[in-house]
Amino acid sequence: MKILDDIISTITEDHMIREIHACVHWTAVVSKNCGLSSTFRDERVPHVPVKDAGELTRKTALEIVEYARSDNLLEASIGMAALNSLIEIDEQHCVELNAFEVLAEKGRGKNVCVVGHFPFIPKVRELAGRLWVLEKRPQEGDLSAEEAENVLPLADVVAITGTSFINHTVDELLSLCRKSFVVMVGATSPLSPVLFDYGVDMIAGSKVVDPQRAIHCISEGAIFRQIKGIKHVVMKK
Repeated sequence: MKILDDIISTITEDHMIREIHACVHWTAVVSKNCGLSSTFRDERVPHVPVKDAGELTRKTALEIVEYARSDNLLEASIGMAALNSLIEIDEQHCVELNAFEVLAEKGRGKNVCVVGHFPFIPKVRELAGRLWVLEKRPQEGDLSAEEAENVLPLADVVAITGTSFINHTVDELLSLCRKSFVVMVGATSPLSPVLFDYGVDMIAGSKVVDPQRAIHCISEGAIFRQIKGIKHVVMKK
């Protein structure tokens, strides 16, 4: 993934891994900072092992970042959390907002496409002129992810889940957003300005401000809205 390569190339300081928590919904990696990622795994083959599990805290964060390239989705989840643990977020270019607020402002009355089925979908449906939802596991009203090449070029506003890094679709998805206003959404999203070079206009992500509290929540099975110790931030182009 070219985008992943370019983000990694901006990391100037490596750190030892201090903690890894691969929990049911979210994965946290603590190195320089605490980074989050959605936890993905192959449901068809649920017991694929993580390479060197039990020894990962003997590695550096950049070594674990390489897991983001893996076809093992759990390894890729750990790799993205490790990447987010190393990114130094420039808060001077961020505002404290959530993804829905961005879509409400940019998508009202417009053609909106959301890649990933987020909890805010019903609210977006009410305000958008037209809404398409692309999902690998479609729910009622969603389109299959294979429809991306037909739908994304028609959208005025596109929201792409940061988990597109985990399933290695991010480069292809962004290449289809020709004239759209593009928002990268979710805590997996790297808050890196490199994304702006690839057509992203805003990154709606999260910063962990209290790692102990956040890890306590995800260890108890918290879904995103239940996680404490984080703040929602939007980085603008």
